This record gives sequence, structure tokens and C-alpha cells, in this order.
Amino acid sequence: MQAAGYKIIPVNPHIAETLGEKSYPSLLAIPVDVAQKIDLVDVFRRSEYVGEIVEQAIQLKTPAIWLQEGVINEPAAQKARKAGIFVVMDRCVLKEHRARFC
Repeated sequence: MQAAGYKIIPVNPHIAETLGEKSYPSLLAIPVDVAQKIDLVDVFRRSEYVGEIVEQAIQLKTPAIWLQEGVINEPAAQKARKAGIFVVMDRCVLKEHRARFC
């Protein structure tokens, strides 16, 4: 997705940097000026961790959450939708981007 021009902000408490970008331990650890520009939270975590991520995305007023293939958490998705967040679940963002734009 970086090659397509998208800015990636990694969130992983176990690494300091990836993809040439500083990594943050959580969504809420991202500086406010950067977090306000987030258009999409792309989740690569197991389904049981999605609830916590949704809670943080709601606090940040993130407009969209994308749960990658195999990541399914309907209660968390419903909570996000009730908060006005657009949700995609169990799909690969790269595959979808390629199908539409490449």
C-alpha cells in the first residue's frame, strides 16, 4: 500500500519501527496531530483483540476500520458502526485495492 502512495502508521507494541516508519504501541499513543489524519485503521490482529482496537478507534473518531482476512468480530464491528465508523470485515485491503485500481 505504501507503493500505491498511502502513508502507513504502524501500531505494534513489540517493535520500534517497520516499513521505514516509527511504530506506536497503541492507536492512542499516536500523536494527536498525526492521529487526526488517520482515514483507516487496518487490523492485522486476531479477532479477540478487535474490541480493544475498536474502542481506541472510537476515541480517535477514526472514519473507517478494516479487518483483514480471517479477522471477524461482529460485536466489535457493530459497536464501531453504532459510533459512525465504516467497517469492512474479513477482507484483504491490498487485494481489494488491486481489484479496483490496478
